[in-house]
Amino acid sequence: MAEKMSYAVSSDQIYYHEQTPGSVLEATDGNKEARLQEAAELYGDIQTAEEYGYVHRGLKSRHIQFIALGGTIGTGLFLGIGNALTRAGPLSVLLGYAFTGVAIYAMMQCLGEMATWLPLPGAIPQFCARYVDEAMGFAVGWNNWYSSAITLCAEISAASIVIGFWNDSITVAAWIALILALVICLNIFAVSIYGEAEFVFASIKIITIVGLLIMALVLDLGGGPRHDRLGFRYWKNPGSMKEYRAKGDIGRFLGLLSTLVNAAFSYGGVEMVAVAAGEAENPRKNIPKAVRRVFWRILFFYVLGSLALGVLVPFNDANLLGAQESGAPGAAASPWVIAIYRAGIPALPSIINAVILTSAASSANAFLFTGSRYLYALAQNKQAPKFLLRCSRTGVPYYCVGITASIALLTFMSVSSGANVVFAWFQNLTTISSLFTWVSICIAYLQFYKALKAQGIDRNTLVFKSRFQPYTAWFALIFFSIIILFNGFAVFFTGYWSVQDFLTAYVGIPIFFALYMFWKVVKRTRWIKPAEADIMTGKAALDAADADWPDQVPRNLLEKIWFWIA
Repeated sequence: MAEKMSYAVSSDQIYYHEQTPGSVLEATDGNKEARLQEAAELYGDIQTAEEYGYVHRGLKSRHIQFIALGGTIGTGLFLGIGNALTRAGPLSVLLGYAFTGVAIYAMMQCLGEMATWLPLPGAIPQFCARYVDEAMGFAVGWNNWYSSAITLCAEISAASIVIGFWNDSITVAAWIALILALVICLNIFAVSIYGEAEFVFASIKIITIVGLLIMALVLDLGGGPRHDRLGFRYWKNPGSMKEYRAKGDIGRFLGLLSTLVNAAFSYGGVEMVAVAAGEAENPRKNIPKAVRRVFWRILFFYVLGSLALGVLVPFNDANLLGAQESGAPGAAASPWVIAIYRAGIPALPSIINAVILTSAASSANAFLFTGSRYLYALAQNKQAPKFLLRCSRTGVPYYCVGITASIALLTFMSVSSGANVVFAWFQNLTTISSLFTWVSICIAYLQFYKALKAQGIDRNTLVFKSRFQPYTAWFALIFFSIIILFNGFAVFFTGYWSVQDFLTAYVGIPIFFALYMFWKVVKRTRWIKPAEADIMTGKAALDAADADWPDQVPRNLLEKIWFWIA
């Protein structure tokens, strides 16, 4: 049997040595030497790796698959989609979510190829700094971090709204504190605890969405208590596309354009599976598996979900409009619950409300994780203080977790401002940040694509090769750039000008470019030539560990089905 090559580390260098089969490292979470090999290659010396520690690969295959499947099914799909429906109509919502979903799929193909090549903690800032420009890595990293931190606030705010569906006599501050304490506990001890929590949360959300889609089909065909066959009745009266800010075809087009921003918020965080790649077991197998399923997840959850709502609830429903105008708590403002009420099913609203609460808590949990890993990636890039590299014995960068969690204290603004108003403000600010993240991923991929060619690496040899490149990346880049430029178009119409709405829509643009120019000027960085892009550092240690991950061999039909799912 051929001998294997692996990395060993000394006090001042990294070098190869030979191993016999009996002494091959098992690249598991509990193997300290394997983690040190990976960290030492990234940091350049073993002392730093030993002093600060490194993250653990404690996320199993089922964790990664369910993070990808359900990690971003948050309040946008349960609550935010109702605003898009009443503003633009059912066909506009369906098309908006479908168009945005195609661009998201294209972007994830790009990210999947890079994350499989080099699965690093945080990933995206490192890709931008290595392949494009260190200044872009700085801007993307800090942009992603505050985006995650703000989304954490938004989800906690949403959860406090949801709880008010049952009990509005207890101050919102108590619920905010309780939810914040919960998500900190799920993140601070070990990444495997975070993974298990997301597995449970995602399972609940997936089961709920599947149940809602089945319910929608039954109700639409007349199987509800009232035996009223709906069909596409509401697409005829009041209509399929609602005019927005103008009359006629232009107004209907503007309605469609407005749904793209709502869709972008609902898809926000879809990239978190790549952020988790640095802590995933067998990432070269599990990350491509998750990315390949993004298309089906978009089709099943978002496209079919928007279609289901469009046939069950008219855009002029008085209860839905009233709930939105009054800031009604929780499920009262959910179009899913409105559909259930209209069908005469009394028991389901509280169940759906509980699921929405679970969904908000899950998203808060996920964004605390991603925010802390973005901060960790910045520290690895030497664009954040070095102490942020320090990890606990269980591989958690606890300073990063603590600092990100502290931003969530902003959520207490909702005690005085009204939780629903704060949620709407955070939602818009987060949307523009997510769009910049996706644009940055596309730019990084285009440079990565050129770097592979310039350095003589055949893409056909990659573990995961995305399709139709570089056209896929260019399509997603142009699509998201258009949304960034036009996301606040509504304020420019006569009689609708609002300074607050304008700032909310566009403040992210100067913030991003200010971050970019700050690092560009201070460090005098330059655009990286493809032939000089660092596409190799850290790869050898990961390559050495690939062969040591155990293969999953199903022993029966049930295990075969489960291994396919997770």
